[in-house]
Formats: sequence, C-alpha cells, structure tokens
Amino acid sequence: MRPEKQLIVEDLSKQVKSSPFVLMTDYAKLTVENFTDLRKRLAGANAECHVVKNTTLTRALDAAGLPRGQAIFSGMTAIVVGADKSEVSAVAKILKQFHKDTQKSQVKLGFMGQQTLTADDVLVLAELPSLDALRANLIGLLQTPATRIAVVLGAPASQIARVIKAHADKAGDVVAA
Repeated sequence: MRPEKQLIVEDLSKQVKSSPFVLMTDYAKLTVENFTDLRKRLAGANAECHVVKNTTLTRALDAAGLPRGQAIFSGMTAIVVGADKSEVSAVAKILKQFHKDTQKSQVKLGFMGQQTLTADDVLVLAELPSLDALRANLIGLLQTPATRIAVVLGAPASQIARVIKAHADKAGDVVAA
C-alpha cells in the first residue's frame, strides 16, 4: 500500500478507536447541500461524518480490531464517529430525522465498543431518551422513596398532635360549660 494511503488508514483507525461509537450510513443521492446539513446537525451532537472508500474502511476497521460485515461495503459509505462525550442516542436521532426529512442516507451498520449494531438497533437507540433525561429520571426515582419515608415518619407525630389538640379543645369546652 502506498504511504499516503497508509496514513489515511491509520488516521481513520485512530478516529474509530477513540470514538465511543461508529455508525455507517449510505450517502448515495445526497447533494452537497444535504451532506453539509447532515454535518452541521452532527456537529451539534459532537459527531463528525466522513466519506471513505470501502477498502479504506475495511482496513481501518481491521486495524481498530472491529468486526466487519460484507453487506455494508457495497455502495457509497460514510462513517459517523463521535467525540469522547458524544451520545450515540443523540446521533442516532439525528440520522433518523435526517432520513425522515430527505428520504436518503439510511444507516447500514454501527459499533458501540466491540458490539455490532444493525440498522434496526440504531433505530431503537434513536428512541431512547438522552443521557441527561435518564439521569434526571434516576434521581427522581432515588428521591421518591426518601420523600415517602419522610411523610410516613411525619404522619404519626402530626396525628398525635391533632389528638392532643382535640383533647385540649374538648377539655376547654368542658371547662367553659
């Protein structure tokens, strides 16, 4: 392999290794405006989209130690990689919405770590709430039992206070009569 191609493969392999996920999508029939729009949307989720040759992608996946399927390497392929703090569900939502808006660029395959994701798996990820929403739900679930315990523990004291007040009121009525 020529040295310049080797550098491209090494660079792509480094991006694949450092990304928390890799999604492969078909970019056939996309105009330059469509592709620019997709890149802008992905940039908001700390992700990048790169057009790569299938042979270069094959070599980069091999160098990164990821499995590869032959089905993804037909046609035009673009890869989406994320930064360290990028969420796969947010990127999957963007790709799903982009496909819905343009009727182009379907996801072919993806990887999260060493786990292979089918196109259907990526669509399921798109339905998940964001990481911040999941954290908020978890905190709410953790706080709910504490709130309920405080109400239950506080209830007997307030009941006793009401009984004493009722007796005091009754005693006051008896004295007044």
